[in-house]
Amino acid sequence: MKKAVFLGAAGAFFFAFTFILNKSMHLSGGNWVWSACLRYLFTLPLLAVIVKMRGGLGAIHSEIAGNLKEWLLWSTVGFGLFYAPLTYAGDHGDAWLIAASWQITITAGVLLAPLFKMKISMRNLFVSSVILTGVFILQFRGSEISSVSVTHTLLPVLIGAVAYPLGNRKMMRICSHEISTIERVYGMTLCSIPFWLLLSGYGLVRVGVPAANQASQALLVALFSGVTATLLFFKATDMVKTDIRWLAAVESTQALELVFALAGGIFFLGESMPDAAGFAGIALIIGGIAMNSLLSVRH
Repeated sequence: MKKAVFLGAAGAFFFAFTFILNKSMHLSGGNWVWSACLRYLFTLPLLAVIVKMRGGLGAIHSEIAGNLKEWLLWSTVGFGLFYAPLTYAGDHGDAWLIAASWQITITAGVLLAPLFKMKISMRNLFVSSVILTGVFILQFRGSEISSVSVTHTLLPVLIGAVAYPLGNRKMMRICSHEISTIERVYGMTLCSIPFWLLLSGYGLVRVGVPAANQASQALLVALFSGVTATLLFFKATDMVKTDIRWLAAVESTQALELVFALAGGIFFLGESMPDAAGFAGIALIIGGIAMNSLLSVRH
């Protein structure tokens, strides 16, 4: 069981590279459009190889063909409208700030419950409000954050935080039980490609082809986040899926993304250390995630 928690923590470590490398690409002159598009264009063949080795691509391709419109729609929402705004925000805020603000997705997940014929849990809503308070403290602390900066960081993160659980939950409803999680992730990546090709066209017109340095860093994001982090986290949750206490512990490791992004941003990108208000906001977010896991254990 402890191994599952370790794997969850390792997954959080590799996922934190998303925020660090996206910021690094921006600092080296790369445009957010290519940072977003290349991640998924590189991830697709990597996932295809994994799915092929685990049993073949026939089942997932047949599943998509039987409900193509739904797959295209919700894959675009769950991956396209999630990652493009998140990458855009990464061009306008510190890596740790975007990682912290991304935890709003937990609140969004709670508020989306009525769309899936479920009641909003008041306990989870309270915990979500704690996380949300931490995010707003980070975004509005002191005078260093202007309204323009908030518009370019908080608003895109909000869009992504809603799109991600909405698209993924819709796809989980649409998929048959025979389709594994890794097959679903591959299928959603495949069906989001039209969105990424359109956005790539915009990138070609707006900024031209990406530099080799940006392409190499985007490949690392695909390897670290799109493949390694995903597989580690899925493996961890699969190991403890019958024990709600350990499952909650594994899920709570997502809070470490914030810690790793904070350390990476400061030591590798030269980002500024959060002030007292910033640390207070981070503490509220991590505390809220921990409380969310405890509620999962109790219920």
